[in-house]
This record gives sequence, structure tokens and C-alpha cells, in this order.
Amino acid sequence: MTNEQFGAIVSQYERLVYTICFQFTKDHQTAEDLVQETFLSAYLHKEDCPPESCRPWLARIASNKAKDYLRSAYHRRVQATEDEVLAGTAELPQAQRPEEIAVSQDEAQYIRGMVQALREPYHKVAVLFFLQERTPEEIARVLGRPEKTVRTQLYRAKRMLKEQLEERRKQHGIVSGIGLSDR
Repeated sequence: MTNEQFGAIVSQYERLVYTICFQFTKDHQTAEDLVQETFLSAYLHKEDCPPESCRPWLARIASNKAKDYLRSAYHRRVQATEDEVLAGTAELPQAQRPEEIAVSQDEAQYIRGMVQALREPYHKVAVLFFLQERTPEEIARVLGRPEKTVRTQLYRAKRMLKEQLEERRKQHGIVSGIGLSDR
């Protein structure tokens, strides 16, 4: 499948993928993010797309992305906090003031962009690990690389991202922020 053909598929099925993601998440922003992840995954595996079954193939990827998001620890943690606040059973901790949430969301978006900008062989590994929350074992299977190679590439990608974050924090005078831990 050529890039032009893939572009046509994106245009044709963008609304369908968004609708599927929104039906699962009930959140426009999250659905838009999942649409991006769906098409990224589809692009990385476009050779696996059966030409006559593109619609169900994309629908399956979208529903799996949405289900993975709903099962993720991040979503459960955010949802639990929102539910407690709405029910009045919990107050936002000091670190959860709106201005601090905005800063951490900006930094998270910046990190996402840094991950997307990594060069190969680190790009695909980092996207699968950080953005799609895949394990090194899954990444090795998906990319057809030895697990040890994937772990080494992850280590190096983390180191590059950490260095870029530290440089950004120095430039902006940021004392604390999101860290990259070794999972």
C-alpha cells in the first residue's frame, strides 16, 4: 500500500475511527488522541491490511486502542480522582491545582512530541512503549526484533529523552516535572 493509498483510507475512515473511539471513551480529546494512535498503528502495519477488508481492520484497531486506554493505569487513576472530586469525597491535593495540571499537561504533550521526534531505531520502540504502553516483549514481537535489542533501544531512548527534558527544564527554570522511569 502506497502512502497516497493510505492517505485516502485515512480520509475515508477518519470519522468512523473517531466515532468508535468516542463511543468507548465519551471524551472528545481522548477520542482524537486515540484516532491518531489508531492511524499510526495502521500505518506501521499497513502491509497487514487486507485490501477488501480495510473498514473492519481499522475498526478493530480503533476499538482495541480504546479498550487499551480504558484498561490503562493512567485512565483508572484519572477517572478515580475525577469521580471522588465530583462525589465530594475527596479534594484536589495541593499538587493538583488547575495551574499545575495545565503545566503538567503541557509537559506531557511536549514529551509526547519528543517521543514522536526520535529517530530510528528508537522511534518505533519509544512510540510503542511510551504512547501505546506496550511491554518490551510485545514490542519485540511486533517489530520482529530480539527482546534484548528492544530493551537496549528503550534504555537509549529514555536516556535521550531524559537529557532533552533536563535541558528544557534548565532553559525554562523548571524545578520539578514528569520523570522517565525505567519500567
